[in-house]
Order: sequence, then structure tokens, then C-alpha cells
Amino acid sequence: MSKLNLPDPRNENTLVYVNGLMARKDAKVSVLDSVVQGGDAVWEGLRVYRGKIYQLEEHLDRLLDSAHILRFANIPSRSEIRNAIFGTLKANGMEDGVHIRLTLSRGLKSTSGMNPDLNTFGCTLIVLPEYKGFVYGEDGLKLITSSIRRNAPAYLDSKIHHNNLLNNILAKIESNYAGADDALMLDQNGFLSETNATNIFLVRKGVLYTPFADACLPGLTRARVIEIAQDLDLPLQEKNLSMAEMYTADEMFTTGTMGALSWVKEVDGRLIGQGEKGPICSRLQEYYLQTVDDLAVPIP
Repeated sequence: MSKLNLPDPRNENTLVYVNGLMARKDAKVSVLDSVVQGGDAVWEGLRVYRGKIYQLEEHLDRLLDSAHILRFANIPSRSEIRNAIFGTLKANGMEDGVHIRLTLSRGLKSTSGMNPDLNTFGCTLIVLPEYKGFVYGEDGLKLITSSIRRNAPAYLDSKIHHNNLLNNILAKIESNYAGADDALMLDQNGFLSETNATNIFLVRKGVLYTPFADACLPGLTRARVIEIAQDLDLPLQEKNLSMAEMYTADEMFTTGTMGALSWVKEVDGRLIGQGEKGPICSRLQEYYLQTVDDLAVPIP
């Protein structure tokens, strides 16, 4: 289990939105919902800092784009989704240290089956807010390389932020059995892609590197780190990266909403650099947290 991804007792009596507010213990979807029938849904993870939602509009862009790509019908409007998020947070009095799992499924089916034409009731919108800190802590991550390859666009485009996460879950199972924090996944050609949950960056001789976003999700935290590198005049390059380049990197860190920037201590038993958080990761991490408010939307 991720270092700090443990249940928080404050969440037990919260309200959850499933096409309307309800108690967390009663928050359920039908056995005929598309997310149950075939993982036919899209999702986003949001973070709440000091009364503001970080990168809210960017997350909504991706959610709605993914739903459009999958040809969902009767998609809630952007304002309806925003109001559901804001209303759920306010109903719970949640203002800081909160992570939201936002899910939009194709919705209820008239009968069991794969065919989207069976979906005649509109989408199901779920807003699940939880008190949850950064899930990886500051001790440095231990990763293993998974035997499971990340999906290539020829099979299932990772730019669709969908709920079909079985290849990621299989990779995570491998990391659990290895006693690691997460699993590094390669693309179909053997180049680095991402972990089962996050994007990755390497530092070699003062230059930042990150894999092409071909077989990985081009994450929003990843995009923010690229912007920050430009602000700080740090050279950065997207390229195909091999495992040998990873093992001999000076620094390595992951990026994602759940953990922000998290440094990697070792991969497959090899220490990365000196086995300590490096200066470039520290600098990026500090700047990232200092500028959260610049890209955050206040809860009205």
C-alpha cells in the first residue's frame, strides 16, 4: 500500500454525490450501471488546498474530452459538474487536505450488455471527497519494473482518462508482492512509460527528461512541472528513455495529483543517484507548492 494511503476516520460520516447527495455509507451505483458492467466511465482526481480546487478547469477539460471521445450521451454540463463538486465540499465543510475522486460513467443500462445503445438514462456523476494527504510521504519511493506493458495507442489510447485500469492494477499487484511502493511500466518497445499511478521524470547532468506521452497519460501535474522548468530555466527534454538511463540517473521523481512530486530512492534494487532527494526535485517541489494558488479555483 502507498505509504500514506490509509483510511481517515474523518471520512466515515461524510456526504457523497451520486447524481445527488447521500451519506457515504449509502453511496452506491446500480448493478446495471456502465461502470459496473464494463468499467465504462471516465474519472479525475482533484486536490483541495486552502479553500481552492487546484487545476479544476484543466481537470474538467480532460473529463469532458474523455466523455466525448467515448461518445457518452446526455453528458452533464460543465456548470452542473462544478456545482456538484462545490456543493459536496460545502455540505461536508471540506476546505483543505482533501482529495476528490470525480467519476462520470455512461450511466444506467436498460438491461445487462456491452452495447452503449442500452444506455438510455443519461450519465452517472460521482463526487467522492476524502480527507487525504499526499500518499507517498517524503522517505523516497521504492519501485520495481513491471512485466505488464502500458497500453499503446493502437490498443487503448492512454489520453482517454478511462476507468479500465486493469493493466495498471496488474502492475500494482506485482509491486505489492515485491514489497515496493509502485511499479514502473514500460511501453511496447521497452522504453519507460510511467508508473501504475504517476508520470515520471529523470535528471541527468542537470537536464530534466520525461518520456514522450505516447503510451502514458500526459498528466496535469506533469504538464505543470514542464511549465515550472521553463519558469526556472531548467533544460527539459521529452524522449524515449531506457531502463539503463533510469538506473544511472542522478535523480528521479514521480508526478501526479495524489502525490504531487515524489522522489524515487531506488528501482529494481538500484539506488538512483545517491539514494537521496536531489536538488532539482527539491527546487521543483518547492516552487510547485508555492504556486498552487495561481492555478486554483476558489470554492464559492
